[in-house]
Amino acid sequence: MADEKKATAPEEAEALKAPTGKSFYHYIGEAWKDTKKSYVADLMWERMIEWRKEENFGRVERPTRLDRARALGYKAKQGIVVVRGRVRKGGLGKHKIHKGRRAKRKGMNKITMKKSLQRICEERTAKRYPNLEVLNSYWVAEDGKHVWYEVILLDKHHPAIANDPVYKWITEPQHTGRVYRGLTAAGKQGRGLNHKGRGAERSRPSLGAHDRQGN
Repeated sequence: MADEKKATAPEEAEALKAPTGKSFYHYIGEAWKDTKKSYVADLMWERMIEWRKEENFGRVERPTRLDRARALGYKAKQGIVVVRGRVRKGGLGKHKIHKGRRAKRKGMNKITMKKSLQRICEERTAKRYPNLEVLNSYWVAEDGKHVWYEVILLDKHHPAIANDPVYKWITEPQHTGRVYRGLTAAGKQGRGLNHKGRGAERSRPSLGAHDRQGN
């Protein structure tokens, strides 16, 4: 009898544990923290085969990462659109110049992008959907050649958005073309606005006000 009680004790203890209180979105986020060590790896293998064939900057029915989409303002309602787009990875290296120019003027070194690939993807998405405003975006996949992001857009002319107390701010004129002015989360990060105090003195009021020396 004593052996039977010892065998069932761990099972009873497991059953009596208090609920963790973690939501469904928490477990989605945990799986996406390291995609190579979770079930996401097998899903991405199948998805990447399809995504490479599909049209770039095409609308998707629902977000791939529901936790990130909800955290960045997505809701399943009319007037909110999700678009998946890809951009080319890699640096801005140029071909080697063999003649006709001084080596000093060939312009091959220290040529770096001033914007992240995420910001570039947001701007290209906004260009293809001129009647929508970009709210935010998040990473979904990448391979050796491209990186994919899903961009959340709002239709500020839709009554469901204009009458919603959460989203109606997008209808005000000062928010027109916000993605081109670095007002999304990725844009503010690229402008150095995620840091304050020492080391970030030249990020405000803008990078242009300090001769582009803020970051």
